[in-house]
Amino acid sequence: MKRVAAYWEVAEDELVQCLLCPIGCRLQEGEDGLCGTRGNVAGEMVAKQYGRLVSSAVDPIEKKPLYHFHPGKPILSVAAQGCNLHCEFCQNWAISQERHGPASDVTPEQIVADAERAGSLGIAYTYSEPLVWYEFVRDTATLAHEKKLKNVIVSNGFLNRKPLEELLPLIDAANIDLKSMDDSFYKKVCKARLQPVLDTIELCHQHGVHVEITNLVIPGQNDSDEQIKRLVDFVVSIDTAIPVHLSAYFPSYKFVAPPTPPQTLIRAMRIARRKLPYVYLGNVMVEGGSNTICPGCNSVAIQRTGYRTVNRLTPDGGCSECGRILPVVLN
Repeated sequence: MKRVAAYWEVAEDELVQCLLCPIGCRLQEGEDGLCGTRGNVAGEMVAKQYGRLVSSAVDPIEKKPLYHFHPGKPILSVAAQGCNLHCEFCQNWAISQERHGPASDVTPEQIVADAERAGSLGIAYTYSEPLVWYEFVRDTATLAHEKKLKNVIVSNGFLNRKPLEELLPLIDAANIDLKSMDDSFYKKVCKARLQPVLDTIELCHQHGVHVEITNLVIPGQNDSDEQIKRLVDFVVSIDTAIPVHLSAYFPSYKFVAPPTPPQTLIRAMRIARRKLPYVYLGNVMVEGGSNTICPGCNSVAIQRTGYRTVNRLTPDGGCSECGRILPVVLN
């Protein structure tokens, strides 16, 4: 069944132009957008991946990663194929960049029912790029909220303002992948631009969405002290309570640079913690790199070993040692 997409218009010469993301693909009849999820079918923009599910699993919320949003809770995680970025280092390229892999057909009602059966906190739209699965995410998130389930997006943040503003009232938490503070990096390596991602982070925060940021630290690409300081200063300009995840890169897709050394992540974490109290290390086992430390008394408020979480906060989010309230969503 054909599903007409949201956010597009008819352009000249019988082209249709996508208005969902800043790329703004202009498509001829039978042509698909660069994301692989939208295409011109008989002069209409069609959501070609609507209800096409390629991955589904119940994960700990920490795997998103979200460390300050219902720690220790399980969440149903779902994905479709496709992405509007084409990062040469993509860690999930098999579903984000491939266009014709196996998929099953599902409805929003089925996804919500699966989440309820699993005793899930809610639904995480993740693994590939959920914002180009826009219509299905919007419809599923609407039903999820009706059932008192939480909605989480794990996203590159590359979306136009109007569709984002429509979606945000349905979103409870977001982890946005801020890949670099250099626009040239975005253009060369990701085939995108930096500013729309920064705008998305700010807009999510302004709309009351719980925000966390991930930065994949790649040797020789975005791992300099200057890059880390610029990222930190951007986060500080919004809210110092935003958690930042500095994640280890491993060779994948088109990138063959060596994996991120643990000492690089430790150096980046030390720089970031000069101004930000909640900085974490991902994809690497470093003692203390995943723990939430109380800024008031330096005690461990939430201890994490892998995805095993021991939450020592009081029911109102206070430190069990000094009583300071930490910015962790528990209810």
